Amino acid sequence: MPFSCPEPWHAKSTETVCATLATTRNGLSDAEAEQRLRLCGRNELRAKEPKTTLRMIREHMADPMILILIGAAILSACLDEWTEGFVILAIVILNTIIGIVQEKKAESALEALRSMNTPHAKALRQGEESIIPSSMLVPGDIVFLEDGSMVPADIRLIESSNLQIQEASLTGESLPSSKNAIAELPENCPLGDRKNMAYASSIVTYGRGTGIVTATGMHTEVGSIAGMLENQDELDTPLKRKLNAVGKTLTIVGIIVCILIFALGFLYQRPLVPQLMIAISLAISIIPEGLPATATIVMALGVQRMAKRNALVRKLPAVETLGNATVICSDKTGTLTLNRMTVTHLAAGQGLTLGSVVPLAKAVEAPDSYTRLIHAAALCNNASLDPDRAGEIIGDPTEGALIHLAAAFGINQAQLETAHPRLLEHPFDSDRKRMSTVNLTDGQHILYTKGAPDSILAQCTSIFDGTEIRPITQEDRERIAAIADSMSEQALRVLGFAVREIDTLPASGDENLEHGLTFVGLAGMIDPPRKEVAESVRICREAGIRTVMITGDHRNTARAIAQELGIWHPGGTIVTGEELSRMTPAQLDAAVKTTTVFARVSPADKLDIIQSLKRNGEIAAMTGDGVNDSPALKAADIGVAMGITGTDVAKGASDMILLDDSFTTIAQAIKEGRRVYRNIQKVIQFLLVGNIAEIATLFIATLLNWQSPLLGVHILWVNLATATLPALALGVDPADRHIMKYKPVKSGTLFERDLITRVVSQGLFVAAMTLAAYWYGNRAGGHATGQTMAFSVLALSQMLRSFNQRSNTSPIWVRAEGHNPWLWVAFAVSAALMACLLFIPSLQQAFRLTWLSGTEWAIVAGVSFLSIVQMEIAKLVRKLRNPDAATASSPHTQQG
Repeated sequence: MPFSCPEPWHAKSTETVCATLATTRNGLSDAEAEQRLRLCGRNELRAKEPKTTLRMIREHMADPMILILIGAAILSACLDEWTEGFVILAIVILNTIIGIVQEKKAESALEALRSMNTPHAKALRQGEESIIPSSMLVPGDIVFLEDGSMVPADIRLIESSNLQIQEASLTGESLPSSKNAIAELPENCPLGDRKNMAYASSIVTYGRGTGIVTATGMHTEVGSIAGMLENQDELDTPLKRKLNAVGKTLTIVGIIVCILIFALGFLYQRPLVPQLMIAISLAISIIPEGLPATATIVMALGVQRMAKRNALVRKLPAVETLGNATVICSDKTGTLTLNRMTVTHLAAGQGLTLGSVVPLAKAVEAPDSYTRLIHAAALCNNASLDPDRAGEIIGDPTEGALIHLAAAFGINQAQLETAHPRLLEHPFDSDRKRMSTVNLTDGQHILYTKGAPDSILAQCTSIFDGTEIRPITQEDRERIAAIADSMSEQALRVLGFAVREIDTLPASGDENLEHGLTFVGLAGMIDPPRKEVAESVRICREAGIRTVMITGDHRNTARAIAQELGIWHPGGTIVTGEELSRMTPAQLDAAVKTTTVFARVSPADKLDIIQSLKRNGEIAAMTGDGVNDSPALKAADIGVAMGITGTDVAKGASDMILLDDSFTTIAQAIKEGRRVYRNIQKVIQFLLVGNIAEIATLFIATLLNWQSPLLGVHILWVNLATATLPALALGVDPADRHIMKYKPVKSGTLFERDLITRVVSQGLFVAAMTLAAYWYGNRAGGHATGQTMAFSVLALSQMLRSFNQRSNTSPIWVRAEGHNPWLWVAFAVSAALMACLLFIPSLQQAFRLTWLSGTEWAIVAGVSFLSIVQMEIAKLVRKLRNPDAATASSPHTQQG
């Protein structure tokens, strides 16, 4: 029996389903259920085994930069250089701890999915209705559904009575889905249109139903989503990939230089130990020790700034990734819209006779024309306001919209019901497509009816035209139908309203009263877009970021919302889930380049779209709030969940959560992300210049058969003490005023445009100044004096260079990007640390430094200052070669 095999249950008759699952309408016996439970497993979602701490340590230690540092520490210990070995080992341990702490913030998406299962279910066992744990359900069980309950498994309905189920978290459709157990559906019917099915984790909002369990646990639709999440590897972020590329590049360069130095040492017949010490120094100089920590701190500061703007970042690299996003794929319901059905247009009174539709705001200005319609909407209504949550609705979202409609006209629905008590109700029926109530008004019995316009019109014999009630004509019917059609074309859900005076209540509540009605109006409603989103979409478009709507809603609804928000324009491409299912991967890759709206899509479709965008080289951000969004949220380069309306699953699968559910916050987050990325790029350029200078200094000194101008401990001090603080200060540099005018960066490397040229040229210049200082000091006072001067020039030039590292085009005295007082603080602290090292005898001795004369200090200061002069000359030359560089639309020329 196919208890665990996927079947098109919606396309099978109830008799076939019963036969296939070997069950009857009397349910299963306890013995049969127990046997199937052993075969199928519990109705629970499988949890992914978390990484062990040992595995995290092993993966972290496999990093090339960490391996080089470990090797350098071992060599130092073997050669009794305990100070260097201890410092290097401390760096490795610190980096490992930071990495593991970050990784320990484990994903909670699967756990959240597991918690969504309802704890108990009503099922038939041994022919009797029983309350059993939902985890004990098996395929073939007969389950009962009622208003307010959560569907415990995937179920093929066999009976339904006015059953409506809210499936927004699975399909993305804001309105509850009306169910019909006897519906006959094709095999390729989309998930949201399967009227004879109920799916696990969805909620019954109205009516009741009975069904056969067809799938449990990981075999349900929500289970397949959990499987997609479980199978998603932990993805590298663009920044992580780029930093890894930097590390690999430096490793290759370092190995080549190490081999050359050993070869030169062999030719010069140098002793082995000095050569090993040079190798250690070189290994240390290769690694920008401060880079990982500095990048982490810069991103952490960005996280704090973003939290103040209602963007909660769960994973640090998400800050930088969002700044480089090229496409934002957004769910519609609850993200671009309010996730609250709202009446926006009315047609009543003279509007019906003139064929005109009036926006709600205009209608409120003439309340008398809409009194009959408003009373019908408020009284023929089973929803109510939540007393504990202001403005929130208990009940059907459509009826909730009618309560808010009444409030717009100054009518309190609860007070109106008290004044006009309900005497009788004919509940909504999917066959009749309407609902009616009888209320007592001024001693008269008034029937109020609402429903589908065609269903209401068929029962009407008269119409209220704004001045009088008169017989309805065929012309009236055609005009009203045309009004309803025009509303539908705007993606509005349209309801018709009618009234009738009744002399006496019928003896039987089942007697049909819905005839001889007077038509009083139409109401069009929609889940409206958030007002601020259109401006945010425009800002993103100016920033070179394309916004794509991906929704489970119908094509027309999606198009109307997307057009209003500026996402879709006439002539644009819209692809439905049905069309997408027929596409090959290559066709999808071509389609995503131009498509701005994907409608009626499934969770798997959303995942395919994200993966296709990434194959096209896009950096994809995905926003959403439902369970159906979670696989795509996790697969995207950055997943953004809604904090208010978002499910726990969506939040758990995301990298960032919008605390105010505002799409506008994304635009602010992108700006902050771009600031972080540019500042990290400045930091990388700043630090790598120092690394190039160190490598070149040691290599050229060996080539010239000199003694080593720098010790490993000198390099560590420069990399960690005098470079890290200015680097951190650069990391909080203000954003460029025009940063949201630039196009996003798609490059796979941090070495963009002429960054390599700048790093190499500046590094070689600093190396030349360092070697010159060593040459002079060695001649004037010996090797110790030369080392002290070389060390001082390397450190001081690094500190000074931080000031003109703020821009690669603007001179050092231009503050186009705002003040950065932290640079001065960093310079002062670094200078104080250097002073301690150079002038405290015990530290002097530990670092093998010596006293310098006044002349030697003047040379150190002058040579160090030349690094600023060199950078300013380079900026001037670049500007003369490219006069438009200062005003170019690329941030790479604006910031370092």
